[in-house]
Amino acid sequence: MTEENSEFRFVLNDALKIFFRDFIKVSIRHPSQALFFFKTYRWQKKAVKTREKWEKQGTHVPPIMLFSITHKCNLNCKGCYEKAIRPVAKKELTDEELKDVVKQAHELGISFAVIAGGEPFMRKKFFEITKDYPDIIFLIFTNGLLLNKEMIKNIRNQKNIVPLISLEGCEEETDNIRGIGVYTRLEKIMNKLKKQTLFFGTSLTLTNRNYDTLTDEKFIQKLINTGCKFFLFVEYNPIKPGTEKFMVTAGQRKKIMGIIKNFRTKWPALFIEVPGDEDEIGGCLGAGKGFIHISAEGDVEPCPFAPYSDMNLKNVNLKEALNSDFLKRIRENHAQLHSSDGSCGLWAKRDLVQQMLKELN
Repeated sequence: MTEENSEFRFVLNDALKIFFRDFIKVSIRHPSQALFFFKTYRWQKKAVKTREKWEKQGTHVPPIMLFSITHKCNLNCKGCYEKAIRPVAKKELTDEELKDVVKQAHELGISFAVIAGGEPFMRKKFFEITKDYPDIIFLIFTNGLLLNKEMIKNIRNQKNIVPLISLEGCEEETDNIRGIGVYTRLEKIMNKLKKQTLFFGTSLTLTNRNYDTLTDEKFIQKLINTGCKFFLFVEYNPIKPGTEKFMVTAGQRKKIMGIIKNFRTKWPALFIEVPGDEDEIGGCLGAGKGFIHISAEGDVEPCPFAPYSDMNLKNVNLKEALNSDFLKRIRENHAQLHSSDGSCGLWAKRDLVQQMLKELN
C-alpha cells in the first residue's frame, strides 16, 4: 500500500467517525434512536479493525458499498439516470444472491450500504436481509411513494434503515420531474415518518435551475419541520449530450460548501454535499478507494456512473472482485480521471475508463 493510500484511508475512517457521531447528536431527542446510533458507532470501530485485517492480507476493502438492487420502479421520472445509463435491463440477482452479497460485505468489514434502484422498495424481501445485519447502516435512495403503513412499521423495527426521499425542490420542481401530485403525497408520507419518530432524510439533486430553491433557508426549515434530519445534496451530473446546461455554475459551486457549513451550524441535522465533501477528503471515492458499486445483475463497478466491470458476483466472491485489476488500474490513475468541472470524472472520461478495461481483456 502506498503512503498516499494509507493516509487517505485514515482520513476517510476519521470522516466516517465524525459522520456517525453526528448521527448521535441529531437524534439525541429520541433516546432509542440515539442509543442505536451509539451502538452503531461502536460497531463502526469494529468494522475498521476488520478492514485493517484484510488490508494487511493484501485486500483493500472500502467502508461503503453502493448497491443498485433493482431496475424496477413505480415512477417514470424525467432525466432518470438509471434508464439513461442502463437502457437495457438484464437478469437481476435473486433474493438469495442479494442476501449472500450483503453477508460477504459484512464479513469483509463494509459497514455502510447505500441502496439504490430503480426503486429499492420494489424488492419487498429486502427487509428480511437487513434485519440480520443491524451493524450495517442501510441508506435507501427512494422516491418515497411506497412507504406505506407496513413498510413504516418495518423501518421502525429496523433502525439501521434510513430512507432518503428524493426531491427536486418545492412542489413545482418536484412534480415537473416526478409527476403531478407527487410532492403533496410525499409531504403526507414525511409527516407520517415524523409521527413515528423515524430517522429519515432527503436526496436533493442540485442544478443551476433549482439551486436557489434548494439552498434557501426557508426550504430547509420547512423540511426540518417535517422531521427530516439528513440532507444529501448531489450536484447534477450530465449523462446525455446537451444536458450540460443544467449543471451548477462555477460561481454556484464556489459558494455551496460555505452554505452547507452554515446549515450545519444552524440546524441539528446532517448535511452532505457531493462532490464537495468528497473533495475535502481526497477526491473521488470510486473504484474501491472509498466505495464500490454493485449493479442489480451483480457486476462490480467503479461507480454508478461508470457501468463497466470485469467481475460479476455470480461467478466470483466479493473479496475476489475487490482485487480486480480493473479497479486497481482506476485507483492508480486517480489523478488522470479527475474532472475539474464538478461532473463525475469516471463518466466524463469514460472512453479512457473503457480503454483501461479493454487492455485487461
